[in-house]
Amino acid sequence: MDLEKLATEQRNEKTMNLDTLSTKEILQLMNEEDQTVPIRVGKELAQIEKVVKAVIRSFNKGGRLIYCGAGTSGRLGVLDAVECVPTFSADPSMVQGLIAGGPAAMTVAVEGAEDSKEMGEEDLKHIHLSEKDTVIGIAASGRTPYVIGALDYAKKAGAVAASLSCNKNAEISRHADIPIEVETGPEVLTGSTRLKAGTAQKLVLNMISTAAMVGIGKVYENLMVDVKPTNVKLVERSKSIIMQASGCSYEAAEQAFYAAGKNVKLAIVMLLTHLSKEEAEEKMAQANGFIRKIV
Repeated sequence: MDLEKLATEQRNEKTMNLDTLSTKEILQLMNEEDQTVPIRVGKELAQIEKVVKAVIRSFNKGGRLIYCGAGTSGRLGVLDAVECVPTFSADPSMVQGLIAGGPAAMTVAVEGAEDSKEMGEEDLKHIHLSEKDTVIGIAASGRTPYVIGALDYAKKAGAVAASLSCNKNAEISRHADIPIEVETGPEVLTGSTRLKAGTAQKLVLNMISTAAMVGIGKVYENLMVDVKPTNVKLVERSKSIIMQASGCSYEAAEQAFYAAGKNVKLAIVMLLTHLSKEEAEEKMAQANGFIRKIV
């Protein structure tokens, strides 16, 4: 597909005079365009659901969620992956983001990296991709060779291959088991897919990782009970989560937090069941980490 034919590359008729607008008018116009994104994402919920279920199956088999992309798409995948560690106490290997050109491409564009199908395959080989894993190839244009190479190898390895693009009939969709196509249309600034397309990708990745973590018991009610308390703010948030989940006082939450070895979920189970740490750990193991199955 020729680049100029893609919806994300078309000129936006509403912004043809962008350079003549006041700052306020630019902001109002961008805000109006941004409001169309969640509606477009909503049209792909059925496909997103299929991907989430595939990711849950991967996690339950000891597999991983692997994002692959180039440029902004790759950076958004890396961002979502690294946030799963503090939010859900996920092992860093559980959700991974691969970006064309490697870690250096997070801050500096690596020329030509996205044009290599072989690099997409090699990056997955390097992390020993298996049939237990789910790979999501991300490309706003829907035609990035690096992503196509990754998806082709994922299928060859027996992993689930999903794709996320911002154009209909995207080329990467033909290389995926489960394609997601959120057509965000022409950008305010022609071809700048870090805007509406990037926003759509961020929303979808938020949905996939969050819903999948709920699906494996890392959430109780709407609380991030597997939060990793790696700094002072997160230690205080941990105590607050314990209070909210159990209805206890700050002092009781603090005591349970340290008695549970700073494990928020364990502290909650101990408070709700009045069990010892060892007994609560046993109950959690039996319930596969789902607090609701215990209480």
